[in-house]
Amino acid sequence: MTGTHPTATARAVTAGAVMVAWIALLWLLEGIDVATGHSLDSHGVSPRDPAELADIVPSAFLHSGWDHVASNSVPLLVLGFIAALGGIRRFAAVVLVVIVTAGLGVWLTAPPNTVTLGASGVVFGLFGYLLVRGFVDRRPLDIVVGVIIAAVYGSLLWGVLPTDSGISWQGHLFGLTGGVAAAFAFRRPRRPQEPGPYVTV
Repeated sequence: MTGTHPTATARAVTAGAVMVAWIALLWLLEGIDVATGHSLDSHGVSPRDPAELADIVPSAFLHSGWDHVASNSVPLLVLGFIAALGGIRRFAAVVLVVIVTAGLGVWLTAPPNTVTLGASGVVFGLFGYLLVRGFVDRRPLDIVVGVIIAAVYGSLLWGVLPTDSGISWQGHLFGLTGGVAAAFAFRRPRRPQEPGPYVTV
């Protein structure tokens, strides 16, 4: 082990700290929103208005009530922690791709006169990312992690279907798409195989 590679414990501590801080930020923002008469809800995404493109990133950190932020907190904490164990820079890049993809998808396809906000697009994106990352990187341990994630959170896939008019299936679907795309975009390069023993003839 060299000094340039953090230990597994250090990676876990960093990943945990990042996700706890993220979840705390979501709750803090919802508290500010409630205290100010839900003034932050205006930063959700309304479709096909060019001015609303600026709200794509903020909308992923805002929620429409305590129940909404609570429902996203646990899966975001779990999936985010697992994804962040692979490195914070890669994790940040994945999250950015997911947020932008989910936000643009909502902006393009959501029904008119709606406002979409919440971290569920990120949850679906991290789910998709973890689901395929091991196969893309060809890492057996990550494949096992993906299978476990599928077994535990596989029911999330129902959320990409238009079954509830009050839930943005568009955000879920495009978040999932963004996570899968990020797994390919940020795949780890394969290590070159070491040459085998030389045989003379």
